[in-house]
Amino acid sequence: MPRVSHTLDSTMMNNLTPLEPKADKATVRRHNLSLVLRAVHDAGEATRAGVATHVGLTRAAVSSLVEQLLEYGVVSEWGKTSSGQAGRPGTVLKVSRSGPAGLGVEINIDYIAVCVVDLAGTDRVRLVEHVDNRGVEPSEVLARAARLAARAIGSAADQELEPAGVHVALPGLVTGGTVRQAPNLGWRRVAVEGLFAQALLALRPDHRPLPVSSDNEANAAALAELWFGAGTEGVRSFLYLTGEIGVGGALVLGGELLRGAHGFAGEIGHTVVDPEGPRCRCGAHGCLEQYAGQAALLTAAGIDADAGARGVAELERRARQGDPSALSAVERAGRQLGVVLSGAVNLFDPEAVMLGGVYRELMDWLAPAVDRELARRVVSGLWSEDGKRLRAASPLGDAARGAAGAIVREVLADPTAYAERDAG
Repeated sequence: MPRVSHTLDSTMMNNLTPLEPKADKATVRRHNLSLVLRAVHDAGEATRAGVATHVGLTRAAVSSLVEQLLEYGVVSEWGKTSSGQAGRPGTVLKVSRSGPAGLGVEINIDYIAVCVVDLAGTDRVRLVEHVDNRGVEPSEVLARAARLAARAIGSAADQELEPAGVHVALPGLVTGGTVRQAPNLGWRRVAVEGLFAQALLALRPDHRPLPVSSDNEANAAALAELWFGAGTEGVRSFLYLTGEIGVGGALVLGGELLRGAHGFAGEIGHTVVDPEGPRCRCGAHGCLEQYAGQAALLTAAGIDADAGARGVAELERRARQGDPSALSAVERAGRQLGVVLSGAVNLFDPEAVMLGGVYRELMDWLAPAVDRELARRVVSGLWSEDGKRLRAASPLGDAARGAAGAIVREVLADPTAYAERDAG
């Protein structure tokens, strides 16, 4: 009879997930504080008894946790409610409309947007500056963004809100606080988080430095769609495409952003449509954004490619009036988008495709061509031109709001960490 070994061989040991340290009482309480806070957040309003039922903790434990969350300033009491049953009415709990908030900053090629969102997910401050950032030193662009962010922080303070951190969204490959490359900005290896933090601190020398994080702008927009847009309607798997001067993309599967091995997933704008096509800023030829990016759309319609938001508004006006050049430009872009998107749909099978940025404004004329290509090319046969799987992104699904939402999610995930930073 063969000998049975009760030891793990080295291969199995190497493939095992490292064991987590045993949770102590403080760790368990920290987790439960987040559990209760998220239950109140997701419900909109709840009583202690309702939260206890939802999270599976005793009412006494939930009451203790709520008292601590009240001390942290992340939940508030809003009067009494009656369940219609015997017993005392319960106190309504909601996440606080003052105190901690998220600050999101979107730096794009021709504008900077800043958004402050409270813990309930409500937009409380929004500032936009239309400015050409191409060919400008990264430090100067980040200083511009910091000035706008400082104004937003001041406006938030007037509403008794204080950002718990800043999340910066940029159109490029972002990892470890650095923009590895952003072709349309002309940036390579820019330490965004450090430079932005320095610029903001210089404007607010008497204030505590805010934690700064960063991500790709399409990722931030897709997360905004998940948290504030289609995700709230139950759409948990979708491909998000944002049309700006470049074309950004992000994929959400099962309510989670797909980042890839190095954090660079979603760069659909640099999918090659024609290897012999025009040279892209990334160095390749025939990338999708050379056919469906904002500059390509405007040029094809006979509008100045550098006209920015004014140019897009003019393109929309001409399309609405039936101008042949405008309609042809949008139709051409739609066909190329449909070809590229069909490959992504075949590969990942999302519930929906969301079109944001300038594509949302041009949806009436863009969608038919995109839908036709998808219906022709999606091999499952489950895509139809009238199936409503191609959707305009929500107006709430922009990158600045998603960036602010990322900070809010950090507070919800660990309110103790926020309270410790605030006390420090």
